[in-house]
Amino acid sequence: MSITAAHPSDAMKRQMRIGVSLSAAIMVAWLAIHITGIFFWQWSLATLPIAILMVLVQTWLSTGLFIVAHDSMHGALAPEHPRLNRAIGATCLSLYACLSYASLLPQHHLHHKQTGRAGDPDFHGGDPRLTRWFLQFFKTYYSHGQIIRITLVALVYTLLLGAPLGNIVIFWALPALGAVAQLFVFGTWLPHRERDLPFADTHRAHSLDIGPALSLMTCFHFGGYHHEHHLSPGTPWWGLPARRRALAVRAADRRGVEDPA
Repeated sequence: MSITAAHPSDAMKRQMRIGVSLSAAIMVAWLAIHITGIFFWQWSLATLPIAILMVLVQTWLSTGLFIVAHDSMHGALAPEHPRLNRAIGATCLSLYACLSYASLLPQHHLHHKQTGRAGDPDFHGGDPRLTRWFLQFFKTYYSHGQIIRITLVALVYTLLLGAPLGNIVIFWALPALGAVAQLFVFGTWLPHRERDLPFADTHRAHSLDIGPALSLMTCFHFGGYHHEHHLSPGTPWWGLPARRRALAVRAADRRGVEDPA
């Protein structure tokens, strides 16, 4: 579904321009911190606060890489260019944590098909406690193949390129693990856990009441607008606030038709 009411082709071209530009910005910023931190960082008391800030920013950017790949899985990144769409998504997952796009793609679409039910790879599987649910989530998306690929990259970095192992841990492993926590807490656990407030529909997803700025900072709008994402999977992450407004207008129009008085 297009994020605007314009001519479909024009809307898709605009969606691709914005999506690819934002994806490129996220990847370039991530690579800048990754390369600087791993290969060129000089440790001292003066640089320690900067390093901490870099790790925090890199955690957020790593979350962004996964969200870009997630848009790719829905064809929302470059709607009329499936090869480009897939290439960017696969690249983002490789940079983030050597994840396999081909493996994650069917898993994520199964999540949308069976949301919050048996067969949903993101579901807690009967034990909704935070730690148990997180372990289930982690085991679903992390494989031996991924660990082998990460190990090979780390060996190239250390043995061939001379990178300190500690820098690899601090500027790649820590942000990747932090992003896993972000994605799980704000993109899975909080939106899909059962609450006193029932789910709005069969999508079994809540949107968190945290405001657009915090929604962007926590999980690129996949916390604050998660229900909207399930209602409109083809809407890219940056278009979710506008999608909520459009859905609200439609709901108001329907109410006006049903109750003209």
